[in-house]
Amino acid sequence: MTFNEILQLATEHFSTQIVASNAEAIDPWIEIQPEAWAPFANFLRNDPSLSFEMLHCVTGVDYFEPDEKKAVQVAWKPHIEMIYHLSSLSQRHRLVVKTKLPRWKDDVVGRLPEIAGVSHIWRTADWHERETYDLCGVRFIDHPDMRRILCPDDWVGHPLRKDYVMPDAYHGIRSK
Repeated sequence: MTFNEILQLATEHFSTQIVASNAEAIDPWIEIQPEAWAPFANFLRNDPSLSFEMLHCVTGVDYFEPDEKKAVQVAWKPHIEMIYHLSSLSQRHRLVVKTKLPRWKDDVVGRLPEIAGVSHIWRTADWHERETYDLCGVRFIDHPDMRRILCPDDWVGHPLRKDYVMPDAYHGIRSK
């Protein structure tokens, strides 16, 4: 199936939830509203003509400019972009799905944004979602084991956030 055929099929089922798409990107992508992610993921996995049985990667990207002078020049509102790379081995096609989350849940600084977890659809999502939680600060609803995977349990903050400040010391060990 070509990307345009995948997009057409997706649009037939999720027309009001698809925000954007780009067939010309190196990795063609579809952007979906965050609340539609779980049903869309289920559709991508279980529709026989799509059969996206493999999740390669889950990535969170922090779109935030901490410098106030530069921030007024950017064209986007601060957000976290979730990116999912999928493949169908049986159908021999690939897809990237994106969705945008607010940087903070309910615009309250410190409250991590949330999105539905998909580890019940793709088992590989289990560790990828934990890594994204740990480093980017995104909670995955209904994840079976939502805890840090790379940083120690008592680590404060999420190191891939653009406003993260590296601590001067950790348990008495100086970082500088």
